[in-house]
Amino acid sequence: MKYSLFTIILFAGMVACSTNNQENTDSSDLPLERINLPEGFEIDIFAEVPNARSMARGEDGTIYVGARRGGQIHAVKDNDGDNKADEVIAIGEDFNMPNGVALKDGDLYVAEVNRILRYKDISQNLDNPTFEVVYDQYPTEKHHGWKYIAFGPDGKLYVPVGAPCNICESEDEVFASITRMDPDGSNMEVYAHGVRNTVGFTWHPDTGAMWFTDNGRDMLGDDEPNCELNKASSGGMHFGYPYCHAGTISDPEFGDKGDCDDFIPPAQQLGPHVAPLGLKFYRGGMFPESYRKNLIIAEHGSWNRTEKIGYRLMSVDVKDGEASNYRVFADGWLDDESQEAFGRPVDVLEMPDGSLLVSDDYAGVIYRITYGG
Repeated sequence: MKYSLFTIILFAGMVACSTNNQENTDSSDLPLERINLPEGFEIDIFAEVPNARSMARGEDGTIYVGARRGGQIHAVKDNDGDNKADEVIAIGEDFNMPNGVALKDGDLYVAEVNRILRYKDISQNLDNPTFEVVYDQYPTEKHHGWKYIAFGPDGKLYVPVGAPCNICESEDEVFASITRMDPDGSNMEVYAHGVRNTVGFTWHPDTGAMWFTDNGRDMLGDDEPNCELNKASSGGMHFGYPYCHAGTISDPEFGDKGDCDDFIPPAQQLGPHVAPLGLKFYRGGMFPESYRKNLIIAEHGSWNRTEKIGYRLMSVDVKDGEASNYRVFADGWLDDESQEAFGRPVDVLEMPDGSLLVSDDYAGVIYRITYGG
């Protein structure tokens, strides 16, 4: 089913977004002038997409967009190359939190809570898309059940399984983990343990090490624990949950079962309750050289903090396998005085020209960030 942009604008206003979100709004109402970017950078609207979450780009330039709410995924097409979407095509309906999307060899993979779906040769079948189930043995718990997915340098599909709670210890090792499998759904295994809820990961362009965000537990106060940026250089690592948080905080309930020194500490502590989601190493040539191979992280923003934090894009320097200089790249979606927000960044995607797409499930849009120098 295809929508004109006018139809998408009307539809966006009727679809609920993620937790504590407003209804998606007409992008013409968004105060983009409030977004603070480094000198020389600009932000504009690329597309209006209901509940826009994870993104993946096909070889033909189509952007596939997952959603945590609304039950649909979308294909976004810029047919005339003017960096504005011309078509937003709904794919399927009534999916179970279809947050994650990934592409391999022309096939589109979609992650529901307990299933991985595959649309073969998706670009040639947008008018009549049909899927097959490649794996359906993930837990059905919806608490942290929505999934980000991506193919790693080894050709395997990586799929996280969040903890089914705020804080708990599960007998099933698949909870609070990152798993991986072959593209056909075979050979599923747990790759990383002790990961409470990652909704974004990527791989270093030179070393191939996985870097991922992890959302810290709630109900320990406004200022702890920090959320985490982690590095997994190999399989089998344990990152602490539920015993240790942010590398230094022993959990008051489960901390006596594991010392913080027993686990892999964060590569970089992020802010408390900032809800870090998608991230990418910048590889393009549009941004200044100082951004090359650094991470850009989307922080969705806090929901249970007295003074809200997050609602921004952050930059982290990565050199010789070490992270440093965690700093703001773009903010302004949150008004610090009123504590009202008009947007919540979710995922980032670099385009061939070096520009950066940023999804926002609160406003129901995808932004495009460029640098003019």
